Amino acid sequence: MNDWLTSINWEGFLLAAALLALQVIGILIVYFIVRAIGKRVISSSFERMSTQRNMSPGRTKTLEKLSINIFSYVLLFIVVTIVIGLFDYDVTALIAGAGLVGLAIGFGAQGLVSDVVTGFFLLLEKQLEVEEYVTVAGIDGVVEEVGLRTTRLRSFDGTVHYIPNREIGSLSNHSRSNMQALVDIGISYNDNIDKAITVIQDVCDRVAADDETVVEGPDVIGVQSLGDSDVVIRVIAKTKNMEQWGLERKLRKGIKEALDANGIEIPFPHQVYIEKKE
Repeated sequence: MNDWLTSINWEGFLLAAALLALQVIGILIVYFIVRAIGKRVISSSFERMSTQRNMSPGRTKTLEKLSINIFSYVLLFIVVTIVIGLFDYDVTALIAGAGLVGLAIGFGAQGLVSDVVTGFFLLLEKQLEVEEYVTVAGIDGVVEEVGLRTTRLRSFDGTVHYIPNREIGSLSNHSRSNMQALVDIGISYNDNIDKAITVIQDVCDRVAADDETVVEGPDVIGVQSLGDSDVVIRVIAKTKNMEQWGLERKLRKGIKEALDANGIEIPFPHQVYIEKKE
């Protein structure tokens, strides 16, 4: 054992190891530089494309993120191949092995293939884009990324959902047109309905004049229903995308204040305690 150790040319071994380490470090440095430059080139290309072809910002971000992911995967595969080649390993065998693995995935991993196919058609048919509000697989959220395998949504409570594309059996896109704001207000049966409608409509007119997110209305459409203890009056309006909730909150506040100022009651449950005297 000692004879074998003493027979090794340690100087040459250490020199070769140092040279190999320097080569690997150099390749990694070039990899990070090329990746950064590539991402910047892709981003700038899509910015020019969106300006020249009038692409929507959501569509541009969707294709930009997908292109960056594909570029990163290809570049990483090239770097791994080069690094393995430094160790005198047959790179051709590695590429052939990768082809066989891909073929095995194509036959065996049907779920992955289904994800990719579904993701391709989601992008091709423009069913959803980044920053759109959608309902996918029963989950509501804003699209953060659309990939060939998964779609990433962020719910309004901040939760991030990673949904495999094959689970997207149906998709509801809430961001492709103007949205509708809807407010139901209950008044007492003892109050004058026409007066209440006039008061509510005045509030709607003021909100429409001050709020730039309003596209149409708000308008009082009349009595929506007769409840157990109230008459429900409905207000509807059309707003810009994703602005309906803010308008609904503003309308509720303004209507409540106006009804109070005019002595119109908004009913609420009362509890009456009857004390039995002996």
